Amino acid sequence: MSTSIENILPKLKKVLKEDQVSINLTVRELHSKDESYHEICLPDIVVFPKNTNEVSEIMKLANHYQIPVVPFGRGSSLEGHIIPYDNGITIDFSLMDKILEVRENDLLVKVQPGVTRSQLNKELKKYGLFFSVDPGADATLGGMAATNASGTTTVKYGVMRDQVRDLEVVLADGTVIHTGSLAAKSASGFHLNGLFVGSEGTLGCFTELTLRVYGIPEFTTAARAVFPSVQSAVEAVTSILQTGIPIARVELVDEESIRQVNRFSETNYVESPTLFLEFDGNEAGLKQDVEFTKEIMEDHGCVDIQFETDNTARTKLWDARHNLAYAYIHGNVGKKMMVTDVCVPISELADAVVYARNELSSIGLIGGLTGHVGDGNFHAILMIDMTDAAEVAKAESFNEKIVHYALERNGTCTGEHGVGIGKQKYQALEHGAALQVMEKIKIALDPNNILNPKKIVNIES
Repeated sequence: MSTSIENILPKLKKVLKEDQVSINLTVRELHSKDESYHEICLPDIVVFPKNTNEVSEIMKLANHYQIPVVPFGRGSSLEGHIIPYDNGITIDFSLMDKILEVRENDLLVKVQPGVTRSQLNKELKKYGLFFSVDPGADATLGGMAATNASGTTTVKYGVMRDQVRDLEVVLADGTVIHTGSLAAKSASGFHLNGLFVGSEGTLGCFTELTLRVYGIPEFTTAARAVFPSVQSAVEAVTSILQTGIPIARVELVDEESIRQVNRFSETNYVESPTLFLEFDGNEAGLKQDVEFTKEIMEDHGCVDIQFETDNTARTKLWDARHNLAYAYIHGNVGKKMMVTDVCVPISELADAVVYARNELSSIGLIGGLTGHVGDGNFHAILMIDMTDAAEVAKAESFNEKIVHYALERNGTCTGEHGVGIGKQKYQALEHGAALQVMEKIKIALDPNNILNPKKIVNIES
């Protein structure tokens, strides 16, 4: 244990209760990894604050001793965001899990960062409301804001950044600030909400979030549409968007991924490229949208489309999509999942997905493509033996190829997984001189470089 850690440990135990500070190896191991393939690294200390004041005191001590701090939600991130490569302190926000206020008339809710998506929606249902962002995993809302999460509903409701009205943030020196207000819009000052959302714990720790919520739609229907090729499926999506149909979700699952779904979820879907769709709104308007969508699908060679209005059937459909990653993991014991994402303009999407599918087929690894194709974001899942250097090299080369393909078409290296450690090497290529602006912001807010160092921007301490 380093001298700095030895010095700060008794001081943390004065700020927090004994059971809120842990150097237990098992606890540290649980906070040494996320769901990615990236190398693990243990924190020296894990702390469990219960309120903003405790977080502020932790940060003051860490800043004084210049000890790295990494915020931690549930560890469901996919690019190594919460792995503490400089060791130090991990702040686990699981005890800050209160829904503080539901302002149903304002369509707003105030929560602590440890509240999960499903926990919030369970409470909101009492008010006839729901929170829209659905990344698949039951992530914490603090973590979702930190990575600017999105997911299946983005095509209609937007990403996490669109839902954040205000954040309470503890800065590196322990100062507590608010980044917004309850107002629906503001022309006052810099857009700090936009700056902090997606900052991945590199600029501050979120201790409260005020979020936009929505009324539960009157009627919802889901569909599963089968296509002869990935290209025809994606081109159908492009046509749907161009016609202005307000589709709530549209997900692509390729042939190999449908095969994994059938094995894991005990379904018997046709093993061919498939779109999972959902529409919500009033019943009359929805009927017109559905009929128009059917026509578009048929124009693009759809060979079968099945609609589900029953809640149980719809839940089964989306559970199959959400459990896709776990289907690959359970179906390929002994291999590690590498999952990556890119996002391109809608007009480039069909060619990008076909390119990725061809590249994936050529390297001979188990894997598939899926994604929120309604917003140009798609994912590649690969199952690899991390002890096989050739397999690892093939997977990394594939990842690099689809990233470069996206960037060459003015897309982005990550639509929703975030930068973390895995996509950091592409930041200069994507952002150019703007990366230097990000570095200056980081230095200004965190001059000792203690907040999640080596993530997004790599500042030398």
